[in-house]
Amino acid sequence: MSTPSPAISGTHVVRGACPHDCPDTCALDISVSDGRVLKVAGAADHPPTAGVLCSKVAFYPERIHHPDRLLHPLRRVGGKGPGARFERISWDEALATIAGRFRDIAATDGAEAIVPYSYAGNSGLLGYGSMDRRFFHRLGASQLDRTICASAGAMGYRGTIGASLGFDIENVVDARLIIIWGSNSVVSNLHFWRLAQKAKRRGARLIAIDPLRTATAEKCDQHIALLPGTDSALALGLMHVLIRDDLLDHDYIVRHTLGFDALKERALNYPPARVAAICGIDESEVEQLACAYGSATPAAIRTNYGINRTAGGGMALRTLACLPALTGAWRSPAGGILLSSSGNYPVDTAALERPDLMPRPAPRTINMSTIGRDLLRAQPPIKALVVYNSNPVAIAPQSAEVVRGFSRADLFTVVHDLFQTDTADYADIVLPATSHMEQLDIHKSYGHLHIQVNQPAIAPLGEALPNTEVFRRLARVMGFADACFADSDDDLCRQAFDWNDPRLAGLSWDKLRTEGHARLTLPRGAAPFADGGFPTPSGKCEFYSATLASAGVDPLPDFIAPREWRQSPLASEFPLALITPPARNFLNTSFANSARFLAQEKSPAIHLHPSDASARSIADGSLVRVFNGRGEFNARAVVSDRVRPGVAMATSIWWRKLSPDGRNCNEVTSQALTDMGGGATFYDCLVEVARC
Repeated sequence: MSTPSPAISGTHVVRGACPHDCPDTCALDISVSDGRVLKVAGAADHPPTAGVLCSKVAFYPERIHHPDRLLHPLRRVGGKGPGARFERISWDEALATIAGRFRDIAATDGAEAIVPYSYAGNSGLLGYGSMDRRFFHRLGASQLDRTICASAGAMGYRGTIGASLGFDIENVVDARLIIIWGSNSVVSNLHFWRLAQKAKRRGARLIAIDPLRTATAEKCDQHIALLPGTDSALALGLMHVLIRDDLLDHDYIVRHTLGFDALKERALNYPPARVAAICGIDESEVEQLACAYGSATPAAIRTNYGINRTAGGGMALRTLACLPALTGAWRSPAGGILLSSSGNYPVDTAALERPDLMPRPAPRTINMSTIGRDLLRAQPPIKALVVYNSNPVAIAPQSAEVVRGFSRADLFTVVHDLFQTDTADYADIVLPATSHMEQLDIHKSYGHLHIQVNQPAIAPLGEALPNTEVFRRLARVMGFADACFADSDDDLCRQAFDWNDPRLAGLSWDKLRTEGHARLTLPRGAAPFADGGFPTPSGKCEFYSATLASAGVDPLPDFIAPREWRQSPLASEFPLALITPPARNFLNTSFANSARFLAQEKSPAIHLHPSDASARSIADGSLVRVFNGRGEFNARAVVSDRVRPGVAMATSIWWRKLSPDGRNCNEVTSQALTDMGGGATFYDCLVEVARC
């Protein structure tokens, strides 16, 4: 009951939307002829996209028609792991096998022994979470806490502001100061960068805060290279100077904030000298940044989720979110802060996912960031895993445990994907997935304010199916008679939003399907919190958060040192702080099997400052091993002052089987969790590097 592509002869253009986990959510014009995608272009009439695509999506036809696309259901014959052999089977046989195993497991171990594992390999509302959630809820399977990217920062940000809201990126062109904090916008938020450049041409100053001199930092007026995991300390240092020098909007603080006196007392414990020592920067950088931020009007902070991947990641985003209320930056449409715009969308999550189908009491929850540990030690044991929109053997932290867990002979694993990923090598059943160009979906964004429709451009290749149809068919084989499992993809799109919400005034599914995209009916040129009205319990920007206190978190902003801190005893053995941002040509493990992009990336790389490389007798281009107590991987050394001393940066995330040594950077990352939100701590990782 998925929606097929209409049969149209000759070359024509279909309106689509990029499904990848990126704030830009570009609108696409897809040129098609005779069932093949010929070209993908950015839609010129979509204001955020403005006709421009990143280099990855511009070459999308190569991904759609890749010779290694999975086209038929497969069953493993022989052992699990790299080199595993599979035989082709029918969809009927695949679904019957899965349903039979699920029934047996539910009867002997309980349905909680079955676990879904998915994330944002497809960010469309249908592909990300709709029919799949209904199926697992009805089955009574364990719930999955989807924490691997953003949960810590989202919780911290909400603790201050109340929701995932911020300034409208269309207005940032009028800012006088733009701080790009922990975001490589040139690579991962290209369309915001285009607007920031326009602001710069109008006289705005751009400052990048990042441990790396990224492509973005290189193009900014100033780069502050702090140590990983010290962002909240820097923010508290800025607060200290703002308070000390009275660079405050007292009227805004009195009217629209809660807990200023307590925040003031906390911030005064972070003088610039202390903050500089924590962050590994000059004291003058703290002073000058605070002066610039307190003096510029309007001032905008664009941040992203990289800074939430350390022990204090939630607190880091919480602390940053306090800054605009201190200076009254929210008064201007071009001021404030933006982490995510997703809270603007009236998504009807309950209608899509149907949590009412779950048994009571609700099944247990498994944290996706600790899947390695849980596969080996969860009680009751996990007996079946269904993986879609993700590649955990490559992307989950502490790979050695993840691989051991997936290698269990008694674990029944199903993988639904476009390609034979590292995870699919451990599957019992592999199911072919459609790309977004072969399925219908509807999209929100976390970087702008437009809703977009993704029309199927071509018919599904081979026997590939979208996950909505996979779980629809699986529900039928399992005998689930609930009417919701008969909903078509068109029905799901109609259910995805509360169409009566004023933010969708004048919009409907039928109108969107015709036009392709539309902006939420929010006023242009507006400042969301100019007059307060924060969606917090108090209605104010909460410097003091009773909500966080009730969750066992410090109700005031503070600095939480990385768990693996460079000033700890562990650092004597592993003195380098490792961060692992995506390679420019990869998006997590998507695109990481493209011959074009593999050729550009060349090989796994570890970037070292010349002083750190010299101390280890490591030359540029040499083969090195990166290691700690959890594991090791090999990489090519890149010696460059683009990375600051004391920090190593590994480009990620390589497929393990496409890496020369069969491993990637997650051999050394930790399953330890963040201060709030249960998030992964990928950038809280100490290592040593040595010549091979």
